[in-house]
Amino acid sequence: MRSSFRGIVFSVVIRLVALVLTLGLSVLPSFAQSAGVALPRLADGKPDLNGIWQALGSAHYDIERHMAKSSMMLRQGPHGPLPAVPVLALGAVGAVPGGMGVVEGGKIPYKPDALKLREENRAHWIERDPEIKCYLPGIPRAVYMPFPFQIFQNENSTFFAYEFAGAVRDVYFKDVGPAETDSWMGQSVGRWEGDTLVIEVTGFNDQTWFDRSGTHHSNQLKVVERYTLRSPNHIQYEAEIEDPVVFTRPWKISMPLYRRMEEDARLMDFKCVEFVEELIYGEYRRRPLER
Repeated sequence: MRSSFRGIVFSVVIRLVALVLTLGLSVLPSFAQSAGVALPRLADGKPDLNGIWQALGSAHYDIERHMAKSSMMLRQGPHGPLPAVPVLALGAVGAVPGGMGVVEGGKIPYKPDALKLREENRAHWIERDPEIKCYLPGIPRAVYMPFPFQIFQNENSTFFAYEFAGAVRDVYFKDVGPAETDSWMGQSVGRWEGDTLVIEVTGFNDQTWFDRSGTHHSNQLKVVERYTLRSPNHIQYEAEIEDPVVFTRPWKISMPLYRRMEEDARLMDFKCVEFVEELIYGEYRRRPLER
């Protein structure tokens, strides 16, 4: 009885701490602005977004609120879910930390058939997740993967470089018409709304996920991103997601992005294609290695 009571108290304390931290993060931007913190700006007066940025948290596992679990890929055990056989040897390294979620309203508004496909994706995660095979991550997933990214900005252009898979994208600031072909990273067209950089991304293929939990979309995906510099070292990021094939309505995610502050901060080389050559092409060796 005493052990059960302690468990309940511990759970309540953890929830209260999480609430306090969440409220603290939500008031930070207004506090910084009210305190008169000067934002870095370019010669044309636009906020200076140059630098290396990174998201913190567990959105790359699952953008919805989720509890910790033993694996991304589960099977039913005698007393509850257990790691599936292909990921069993990963142990705690393959476990999923809990997360408060970044989806406004808590749940993604999937259509019934699309929700069924997400559940199938989860059951076959190790086979289907494009991250595992080093495919380009798409938008918005590239923003909150556990890798930094860099923004290069001047008065005439803006360019994003991502550490994962060496992904990049240009942001056009004029209407270039519809994308000529569907692609992993889409076509980005930007504009400024006051101090917020707004990027409309279209022209996606249907091969990327939003996270490791099977959250998928069609090639009708449209993402409208908003980057707002709230302090010299903090960007508030929002993305509105629309896909009439997969979702019942548009929905939004939001999170803070933090500047990497190390003196020698830089993007490292993570061109992971060579890391997965054996996974993808190993069976075509003249003498395939044991798997």
